[in-house]
Amino acid sequence: MLAAACLSALLAGCSTLDALNPFASSGPKMAELQPIQATAEVRVLWNNTVGNAGELNFVPAVVDASVYAAARDGTVARFDDGQQVWRIKLEQPLSGGVGADERRFVVGTAKGEILAFATADGSPLWKARASSEIVAPPLVRDGLVIVRSGDHRLAAYDAVDGKRKWIYQRPSTPLSLRATASPVLVDKYVFAGFPGGKLIAVSADNGAPLWEGAVALPKGATELDRVADVSSMPVIDARMICAAAFQGRVSCFDLNSGSLVWAREISSAAGLAIDSRFVYVSDDKGAVHALDKASGASLWKQDKLFLRRLTAPMPLRNLVVVGDVRGVVHFLNRDDGSFVARLPTDGSPLRAPLQRLGSNLLLQTSNGSVLAIEVQ
Repeated sequence: MLAAACLSALLAGCSTLDALNPFASSGPKMAELQPIQATAEVRVLWNNTVGNAGELNFVPAVVDASVYAAARDGTVARFDDGQQVWRIKLEQPLSGGVGADERRFVVGTAKGEILAFATADGSPLWKARASSEIVAPPLVRDGLVIVRSGDHRLAAYDAVDGKRKWIYQRPSTPLSLRATASPVLVDKYVFAGFPGGKLIAVSADNGAPLWEGAVALPKGATELDRVADVSSMPVIDARMICAAAFQGRVSCFDLNSGSLVWAREISSAAGLAIDSRFVYVSDDKGAVHALDKASGASLWKQDKLFLRRLTAPMPLRNLVVVGDVRGVVHFLNRDDGSFVARLPTDGSPLRAPLQRLGSNLLLQTSNGSVLAIEVQ
């Protein structure tokens, strides 16, 4: 089954389903791209580079028109409108990507160090330590730096001086995906997905648990079969929060109470997105689904990207955008999922979630290209 091919990735802490090798000589083959009739015009506004991500996910941080991007070797750079403002090289490799607000940006290391720097010039501000490797971009907001570590802990630090304010931990599972998604902070609630199919809400003030929702229920005879992790970022619309689980479901909950609104049996490690009408999901076989936001009913499915290991979808204007393992960006019609444009990048995998930069698209490839793309 799908999970069996992922065993080595789970044991190694792989951030995605990269153990499923679409270039292997046996088993299902990755879909080859067929010609499309482009009806939307897309172009690269600017293209810069920061450095290689290796097998990790490095998500750039966007603050107004500034982009902060990092590489595995410790390089961090700031780009304003595509122009490099500064570039620094840290003494240790990075593992957790970049979080930022107007005054500071924060990165994490495999040794559990949390490093904060000034956004103005990259000068160091403070250093703190987490309980293990930093696996996701720190969340920097409302005077807090909230960090997710590899031992499934959330910890909050004072954004000014780095003093730890609270820590939250759930029991571990024998096998789990490497969860590289940042937590989400809304109205003093901190939301994060965990192994075992759980979506957790804790207090931003003190880390106390507020509610727990079952996105998916682990099932199967073996520990591998029972992996049902929420490894991607939950998404929020008004008073509803939705999350996806690998070998599980897409589930939406009431934001305040945690009560289940609806659920659909779709497995996704890449994640989902939401807009005013739909919930969009990239499943583990390479299909993109649009679901009715109110009920979860299927509205359309684009299945021509089989095993191309897609990013989470990103709504952009009247389109839905996904990236794939060969660095191709696909633009879909929001109403029916048909292809309207396609843009190749540098040929390396797109693993990191796509970002918005104003009304445009921002992405970082595994080889370290950082691109802003305009849809005309």
